[in-house]
Amino acid sequence: MRMSESELSPEIAALLAAAEETVPDTDFVEPVAPSYDEDGLEIQPGEAVSPPSSAANVDLSKKSFDPITEFFSSEPSEVFNDPAYYKTALSGENETAQRLHVLLSKYLKATDPADRTVYRQQITSAYWEFLRSLAPKMGQPNIALCKRMLMRFAVVLPSLFTAEQRATFSSAFLENRTGEPVYYLDEWFREIAQGRLTISMTDEGRPARKNSGNAAEEAAHLQQLQSKNSGKLQNVENLITGKENQRSMLEAELRSRVDQICEHTPFTAAPHHSNPYSDSQKRMVTEINERLRQLLKVDRELTNLLREFEDAKETENSLLRKMSDTSSSVEVSSTDIMTELDTVRQMAKMTVGRKGNHFPIFTREYYHCTPRSTGFRENVVDILAWIESIDPNAFCRIHKNVSNRIVPYVILLPTYGDMGMCWEPFDRYNRITSRGRIAIPMYPKDLKIALLTAVADLRWQVAKEKASYYWMEEGLTGQYYQWLLSEKLKGDIKDYFIADYVMWMTKESAGVQRLPKEVRGIFWRFMPFAQNIKEMLKTRSVVYQELYQRDINRSMSDGY
Repeated sequence: MRMSESELSPEIAALLAAAEETVPDTDFVEPVAPSYDEDGLEIQPGEAVSPPSSAANVDLSKKSFDPITEFFSSEPSEVFNDPAYYKTALSGENETAQRLHVLLSKYLKATDPADRTVYRQQITSAYWEFLRSLAPKMGQPNIALCKRMLMRFAVVLPSLFTAEQRATFSSAFLENRTGEPVYYLDEWFREIAQGRLTISMTDEGRPARKNSGNAAEEAAHLQQLQSKNSGKLQNVENLITGKENQRSMLEAELRSRVDQICEHTPFTAAPHHSNPYSDSQKRMVTEINERLRQLLKVDRELTNLLREFEDAKETENSLLRKMSDTSSSVEVSSTDIMTELDTVRQMAKMTVGRKGNHFPIFTREYYHCTPRSTGFRENVVDILAWIESIDPNAFCRIHKNVSNRIVPYVILLPTYGDMGMCWEPFDRYNRITSRGRIAIPMYPKDLKIALLTAVADLRWQVAKEKASYYWMEEGLTGQYYQWLLSEKLKGDIKDYFIADYVMWMTKESAGVQRLPKEVRGIFWRFMPFAQNIKEMLKTRSVVYQELYQRDINRSMSDGY
């Protein structure tokens, strides 16, 4: 039984009115789509477009996030006020656009809840099929801005905004002003299509390319070697910097001690003569000999590292020459784009969960976030900085006893999920300095929790890979697993860890004891808080005071 228009809820009535206004039943006519640059400005005919900058390169010298000073632009974009937004966004695509148009029209006009449920399910599959046509075009420099916004925010129909929501999304910065590897979905596929990022890892092997020939296979192999060598090059350079700093400190100590040794007080009986070395100066001579031995050791290590760097640099130049001879780079095929889209769809499902809302299109029915709790890039970077201020090693990876800060790629997915997740902890061909990949839902109930669950997943996977075959016995994962066994808890161990990490960051960091004593001890040892938080906590409770004392005891032992 269908309801009459007078029986419709105000929400559905508003959507119905919007549908009748904006979504015609007839086939849409393709308008001439304007083109926009990265800043959202319309490109005039004949105007050159500068290539977008990439934040993919890892800068090991950077130790923290830059503070976010502006979260929203003072000059809102007009893209969502364009009356031709809907037609332009769907035009130029294949028959999937027409199918999406028809289903969306039926969904918005349906009054029977059963019909709406059926159309919701059909729209989900139709929308992702439509993206298979749209995703490969993200690499084009003259792609229409409304197509990018559709993929970025899942805004198919701007009339599904409220006035406040339209203003909020219009004020979101279009370009990446943070310099961090945080990507909206359209930017992610742009980077993939233009060859600046590789596709995400999958369980299945990559399909063989038709008619690719030996040249393409060789180019792919060379790219893998280049990625691995690039990680080695970055790590060696970081180690060289550390040794140079160590040498500078030793040299400064030597200068100070030599200066003190060269200072002589006058001899009392004959002031024109000076006293011999004092006991403290004689001790300094011994210290100088020790420092000289340390300095020679550092110099030997520095010499070896510089030789390693030279070899890696020569290898890089050789690989670049070979890649240039075999077509410079691996051509990004449509198969790769489709594979990545399937991966992203799987990510989206995992952020939502089995019982979550999988509706793929933005609508005010399901959006309940405030502007600052929406997964815009600036909000995400701000929360990542907050996480790092509490857990300073959250994004650190240790290699040869050197800690490298490597912020993962963050993919912002326009879903109504509540859980972030880690897709891969690092690149399979460069485990030293490559970025991991985490996915974040843009419209969650709590953005901070969504990011914490993703970082917890990343931390677990990095620790597990580090422990390798001994992950159930050693390190963070080993001790946590052994505790879980002793408690005889059932279920996915990673889910327990993620829940405890969220509690660790939100409650324990403020002095509110919520974790079991054993888990608190494991986390304090392997995921320590920042020093200022430790100092604060030791004054709050005897529990934290004992943990703080353990740190002191370990620092005085050789095993720390």
